[in-house]
Amino acid sequence: MAAMAGYFSPDLFRFLRELRAHNDREWFTANKARYEREGRDPLLRFIVDLGPELARFAKHFVADPRPVGGSMMRIYRDTRFAKDKSPYKTALMAHFQHARGEEGATPGFYLRLEPGHSAVGAGIWRPEPGALKKIRKRIADDSKGWQRVTSGKTMGLSCGMAGESLKRPPPGFDPEHPCIEDIKRKDFAITVELDDKRIASPAFKGDVVKAYKAITPFVEFVTRAIGLPF
Repeated sequence: MAAMAGYFSPDLFRFLRELRAHNDREWFTANKARYEREGRDPLLRFIVDLGPELARFAKHFVADPRPVGGSMMRIYRDTRFAKDKSPYKTALMAHFQHARGEEGATPGFYLRLEPGHSAVGAGIWRPEPGALKKIRKRIADDSKGWQRVTSGKTMGLSCGMAGESLKRPPPGFDPEHPCIEDIKRKDFAITVELDDKRIASPAFKGDVVKAYKAITPFVEFVTRAIGLPF
């Protein structure tokens, strides 16, 4: 029934906007029931329903509906080393990681629900040096394959690469390589914007699954590059 009726209501974005304006423990404590009703519980239901869909085209990636330690990311920010001491994230987020990935080398699919900035994504963020070198080498060795999986025709024109890059080519790579700009990347991640108006509609899950399917060839390339099964 959840998939037919939709998961989220417009009240989710209303809550998140108010949280951005009142990002403190007193306000959140008073509105915690709203977070659980409009954000946490619907997202957990979505994760349950996404699992079988994800298994059809990315069987090694896990949709874990546990409320703690699962795919749903905590709304509490780690402020220990941050200049911004706001205690809460102002977006609802989830990640669906490779079951056999290791810390620093774990590709995944991602979801962010935030007013004006909702998106899905996939790839690997700040891979550790060994994984980073493997991805760069795979791109250098299979430039046609890389260009194919990152083309607008494959992924859709709404997709875009995210992250940072080196200013100069990394040591050991040809500065004239046709994919040198991608070889210079520190992150290998793709994002696809979501229409806020469709978040609260029955089309939401279908939109997310469609986007994930479109970027699956990219995820497969990166996953196999670091030696994980796909």
